[in-house]
Amino acid sequence: MTSFDTIRERFATRGKQSGLVGVLALILCVILGGVHAGWEQFFHSYLFAYVFWVSIPLGCAAILMMHHMTSGWWGFPIRRILEAGSRTLYVMALLFIPVCIGLPHIYAWARSTWVQDSILRYKHPYLNMPDFIIRAIIYFAVWLVFVYFLNRWSREQDATGDLRLKVKMERLSAPGLVAWAFVVTFASVDWVMSLEAHWFSTIYGMIFIVVDALAGLSFAICCLRRFWDVEPINGSIEARQFNDLGNLMLTFTLLWAYLSFDQFLIIWSGNLKDEITWYTQRVYGPWGPVAVALLLLHFFVPFFCLLQRPFKRRLPLLAGLAAWMILMTLLDVYWLVVPAYKTVHPRFYLTDALAIIGIGGVWFSLFARELCRMPILPLHDPRFVGARALGHQHGD
Repeated sequence: MTSFDTIRERFATRGKQSGLVGVLALILCVILGGVHAGWEQFFHSYLFAYVFWVSIPLGCAAILMMHHMTSGWWGFPIRRILEAGSRTLYVMALLFIPVCIGLPHIYAWARSTWVQDSILRYKHPYLNMPDFIIRAIIYFAVWLVFVYFLNRWSREQDATGDLRLKVKMERLSAPGLVAWAFVVTFASVDWVMSLEAHWFSTIYGMIFIVVDALAGLSFAICCLRRFWDVEPINGSIEARQFNDLGNLMLTFTLLWAYLSFDQFLIIWSGNLKDEITWYTQRVYGPWGPVAVALLLLHFFVPFFCLLQRPFKRRLPLLAGLAAWMILMTLLDVYWLVVPAYKTVHPRFYLTDALAIIGIGGVWFSLFARELCRMPILPLHDPRFVGARALGHQHGD
C-alpha cells in the first residue's frame, strides 16, 4: 500500500504541473483572442470558464459551513478538502480581474450604446461598471472573511485541541451560510443573469446556490477517492458510511431539478414575451438537445444511481458519479451562459477549451498546495473522536 506522504507528494507535483499547463493555456487563450478569435470571443470564453470554476471553491465553503452547523460525521473525511478548496477563493478573486477589464465586451449594459435602450437606461443605477466592480469586491470580501476564520480556527484546533474552537466554528457557520447564499444570489445576477439584462427570474440565484454546492461536494468526493486507500483515512472511516455523502448528493440533485423546473413552469405559464424568450432560445431549435441532455444526464441518471444504497456505499462508484456531476455542471453553465451571446447553434471554440484548462490549471495548482499544508484529517476535534467510536452506527 502506498503511504500517504508519497500520495501527497505526487499530488503536489501534479498540482505544480497543472499550474504550468494552466498558465500556458491562458497565454495561448489571450494570444488567440487578440490575433484570431477577437477580444469579444476571448472574454466570452473566459467568463464561461470562470463561472464554472468559481462554483467549486464557493461550493466547498458552503459544504464546510454546513458540516460545522450540523456536526455531521459525513464531513470529517472531506473536511480538509473543503477547507483547502475554500482557501482558493482569493486566487479566484484575482482571476476575476480580466472579467472587470472586459466588461464592455461581455455585457450590453456596459457599452456606451446603453442610452438607446429604455430598459437598460432604467436599470443603469444598478447595472453600471463602477458599481459592478465595487459589488464584486464586496462579494469576495464577505466570502473570504468567513473562510479566513474557519480555516484559522481549524489550524488552531489542530495545534491546541481547544474545545472552544469547535463552538466558534459552529456559531460562525450559521450566519456565514446565510451570508454566503445571499451573496451568491447577487453575484449570479451580476455575473450571469445580467448578460440578458431584459430578462429576470427570482429563482435564478437559488439555482446557482445549488449548482455551487453540488459542484463543491462532487469535487470533494472525487478527491477523497484519491486518498481513501491510504492511512489514516482508510483506518478511520468505514466504506459503507459514505451513504450519507451519497444522500447529500441526491438531495442537491433533486433540489436542482425542482428549482429548474419551478422556474420553467412559472415563466412558461406566465407567457410573457420578455420572459419566455429566455427558454425558447434554450429549449427549442439547436439548443434543445443540450436541454434534453441536461434533463437526462444531470437528473435522471444520478437520481436512479443514488437511489441504490449499495451504489452510495462504494466509494469508487460514488466518486465516478461525482466526476460525472462535475462535467454536468460544466454543461449546465454552458447552457446558461453561452446562449446569452445570441449564439444560434451550440458552438465550442478553442478559446473556450483554453480558458477552461487555463483557469482550472491555475486553480488546481493552488488547491493542491493548500491541501498538502495540513493533515488530511482534523486533529483533536471531539466530534471526530465520537464519530470514529460510533461510526458503525451511522452507516444507515
